[in-house]
Amino acid sequence: MTTVNSVPSSQRVVPGSVDLTIAQWPVTTKDETGNAFEIASEVINSFNELLSRRDHKAIAGLFIENGYWRDHLGMTWDLRTMKGRDKIISFLDGAHHLTNVSIENESKRNDPKKVTFRANGTVDGIQFFIRVYTKHGNGHGLVRLIHHSGQWKIWTLYTSMTSLDSHEEPLGPRRGRGVEHGFHADRRNWLERRQQEFNFEVSGPDVLIIGCGQAGLSVHARLKMLNVPTLIIDVNDNIGDNWRRRYHQLVLHDPVWYDHLPYISFPEFWPMFTPKDKLADFLKSYAEWLELNVWNSTTVDSSSWDEQKKHWTVVLKRKHKDGTVETRTMYPKHIIQATGHSGKKNYPDFKGMSDFKGDVLCHSSDFRGAKKNTHGRKAVVIGACNSALDISQDFYENGYDVTVVQRSSTTVMSNKAVLKLLFEPLYCEGGPPTEEADLLTWSTPSEIYKAIHADVTVSQQEYDRDIIEGLNKAGFKTDQGPMNCGLWFKYLQRGGGYYIDVGTSQLIIDGKIKVKHGAGISEILPDGVRLDDGTELKADEIVCATGYQNMRTVTEEIFGEEVASKTTNVWGYDDEGEVRVMWRPSGHPGFWIHGGNLAICRYYSRVLAIQIKAQLEGLCSA
Repeated sequence: MTTVNSVPSSQRVVPGSVDLTIAQWPVTTKDETGNAFEIASEVINSFNELLSRRDHKAIAGLFIENGYWRDHLGMTWDLRTMKGRDKIISFLDGAHHLTNVSIENESKRNDPKKVTFRANGTVDGIQFFIRVYTKHGNGHGLVRLIHHSGQWKIWTLYTSMTSLDSHEEPLGPRRGRGVEHGFHADRRNWLERRQQEFNFEVSGPDVLIIGCGQAGLSVHARLKMLNVPTLIIDVNDNIGDNWRRRYHQLVLHDPVWYDHLPYISFPEFWPMFTPKDKLADFLKSYAEWLELNVWNSTTVDSSSWDEQKKHWTVVLKRKHKDGTVETRTMYPKHIIQATGHSGKKNYPDFKGMSDFKGDVLCHSSDFRGAKKNTHGRKAVVIGACNSALDISQDFYENGYDVTVVQRSSTTVMSNKAVLKLLFEPLYCEGGPPTEEADLLTWSTPSEIYKAIHADVTVSQQEYDRDIIEGLNKAGFKTDQGPMNCGLWFKYLQRGGGYYIDVGTSQLIIDGKIKVKHGAGISEILPDGVRLDDGTELKADEIVCATGYQNMRTVTEEIFGEEVASKTTNVWGYDDEGEVRVMWRPSGHPGFWIHGGNLAICRYYSRVLAIQIKAQLEGLCSA
């Protein structure tokens, strides 16, 4: 692994993060005679026996030489991935809370079975789900075995803890009654109890969450199921405004099967791709159905951490519907920043901006949509990724003459390829249950995941050949992402730099949307833009789809340099292949960061909530 500092745009990663190597696919041999269940049972029995004897060297010997053990709370209170026998031994030699594992037997669909691990059919093995038992709770896991040098060995092992003993979620047979029958003086009905809880009339929250998008709502939902008093605050007037206020034509590029939130899935009639305003309304309903405590129009006036008392002092300013402002001081033990995957908007201060005479000059986050039935107006969009090209299409459809300024290359993947190559067969109509799909996804060590996506990119380049060739011929330059591992690793390692094609590519290919590639902005003119190669582009409207800064910039804006200085840049990978800072100890006690798309928030919200609950219950230290 190497840390990348100065590299081409297509290979760029979040500053300070690691550009993961691509895993080498193992060489496997066929074993047509063995029974998958019997082989799996023998491996698990050996594992448990050796674990009970603390024979860590022998446990490591169950793995192939460069095998992987990925753990999300099943071993320690952090997110770890160990590669190779020596690191696995060292991992086991440290303090851990794993006690044993067993083969999952809840569904025959998940019984051990022989599968093909590589799409081209060259790597075969056995895959099976496991239950994971620890000193503090239990969870799920997954094992991938390969037949290597005449023996069945572990290629990858994934362990997790998803439930704490004595703090199980109140689901199914553990659901609450909703009423206390019999005589109760001064009885309050549900609405009165709900208002008391919502306004924190009796006591304050143990956890304060900043931000009520999918990140904030998902982790509040998880914490509520763990009986942790929690409050979300958000500067917006309504739940969902973070989506509602984005550009006019925005629709999620991910399909509905991938986007379910914890506890309440999208209904069967929900469209495949969710429009932003429909999602905003769903999030508002989600908060109401789950009885989440969300104070809108509320800001942090001041905050400080008390190291001796191990809690925050946070002064909140809450604006009510009648315009009055209430000041409340809270003392949460934990704060979660859930203000979005990115930080402050990256809005360049170009020379001449104040002299622009046109109607619109803004960042894409402030763009509300093209003017209707407008012909002959000119628009320049600075940037060439999702927001830029969606906005360009909006302009074109409303009669504008549009030019996209593309400084560097963009990873492009058609929507059809995304559905077929990225999401099938896990997240699609008739696919496995979401929890199972998530387990199969997140159990994969990141280096192997990168190898999988290197293969996906080869298939995608062929699948999208006409689009890719057409774009490059039209002057819109494309790339294949970091180490030719495609769009998804552009997102995971950089957080942007890609376009999921929903129509703009063909408009560029047909010359209906013009492209200026390879030039930056020299200055904004009163009637347009001058590029650094001297080209001048006339414009009535200019939109800077120039992305966002690191999430840490919002940390500093809200909590100050003292807190921000104890965290590193968010996102990208550490040297084990786990995402940095997010959903794990941030570097500052009692401070956590949570974000990502809906699917990422669904999975990691539980990982984060369990860590916080464990600290509140004294099961682990901060």
